[in-house]
Amino acid sequence: MSKVLATISVERAFGPVVEGEAVLSSEGFSPRYDLDRWSGVITKRGHKLEGVQIRDTILFFPTAKGGVAAGWAFSDIRSKSIAPKAFVFGRTNPVMVQGAVFANITITEGWSQDPFEVVRTGDVVRIDPGRKVIEVLSRKAT
Repeated sequence: MSKVLATISVERAFGPVVEGEAVLSSEGFSPRYDLDRWSGVITKRGHKLEGVQIRDTILFFPTAKGGVAAGWAFSDIRSKSIAPKAFVFGRTNPVMVQGAVFANITITEGWSQDPFEVVRTGDVVRIDPGRKVIEVLSRKAT
């Protein structure tokens, strides 16, 4: 078991326990409008993560953007092996949750403290939905 450097509690969580590289954005996320669903790269011009590959990452967003299409988009990117390991949202919506559950992608909502104060892009984190925690396991070298 890795030493835990910091912990954030979440209000709601679903999915398997996952570990991976954190990618943080101060902007919300829509899998339909922000993401190229063939490459797994965020391609929306001007998005805070424009050009970032999401495959196998743990994505942190303050909010979810999108409606009905977001639900099937998660299943689509999962079937193409370009999905992230997890979505961590400050606030999300039922369609995003339903899509993540259907695609078996770990998803959380709400946090005990602002992830920008605890986690940096490049840190390795573990999400344990059963315990409703996000744990920082290692820091990105600076």
